[in-house]
Amino acid sequence: MTPISLSKEMLSLKLAEIWQVLTPEQQNYLYDQALVRRYAKGEMLYEEGQSAEYLMAVLTGCVKIYKEGHKTRIQILRLVIPGQYFGYRARFVEESYVTSASCLKPTEICLVPMVCIERLVNQNLSLAKLFIRLLSRDLGVCDSRSISLTQSHIRGRLAETLIFLAYAYGTCPDNITLSVELSREDLAALSNMTTANAIRTLSSFQSEGLISIHGRAIRLNDAPKLRLLAQNG
Repeated sequence: MTPISLSKEMLSLKLAEIWQVLTPEQQNYLYDQALVRRYAKGEMLYEEGQSAEYLMAVLTGCVKIYKEGHKTRIQILRLVIPGQYFGYRARFVEESYVTSASCLKPTEICLVPMVCIERLVNQNLSLAKLFIRLLSRDLGVCDSRSISLTQSHIRGRLAETLIFLAYAYGTCPDNITLSVELSREDLAALSNMTTANAIRTLSSFQSEGLISIHGRAIRLNDAPKLRLLAQNG
C-alpha cells in the first residue's frame, strides 16, 4: 500500500458522481478528507468481519468482492472497476463487512472516511439519493445473477458470466473483447463452478466458435448464442 497525491481537479473527475452533487464547501471538505493509495495485485482491502471505515472508489485497476465458502472455496460476488464505489454498505446498516475485497491487479483506490460521508449525507439530500440509487443498482445485479448461478447448468452459468462481464464492465475498442481479464480461477469463482469445469467449458465454447481466447483475453464471437445459452440455462 503506497500513499499517492491527487489534485482536486483530478479527484473531481474520478469521483464525478459524488462530486457533482456537492456544494463547493462540501467539495473542499471531501478533498481534505480523502486519501489515495496504490495497492499491489492480490493485496487485501478489507476482510469479512472487519469494521467499515471507508467508502472506497477504484481510480485505476480492478477489485474483486468475494465471500469464502466451504473448504476455503471463494465465490466472487462482483467486480469493481474505475469510477465505481464500494465498501460503504456495511457502515450504513451498522454492521461489519460480510464480504472480503482484494485487488485483481495493481490498483489505485480513493478512500473517504465514512464519518465524512455520513456528515455529507446528513447535509445533502441529493447525495443521500445517489447512495440509494447506487445500492439499489447493486442489489438488482445481485438478484438477477443469483438466479442464474443457482439454477443454471454449467454452460449456462459461464455464458451468463461472459455476457455479464461485457455488459457490466465493457469491451475493448473492437466491441467484442472483454475489457476485464480474469484468471481461470477467478472466472470460475464468478460463475459458481470449479476451475476445472470453467476450463473445460471455455474450451468447448472456443471449439464451437462462440469465443476466442488469447491468454486471459476473451473475445465474444457470437454474443447472441451466448445470451441464448444463458437464458435457457
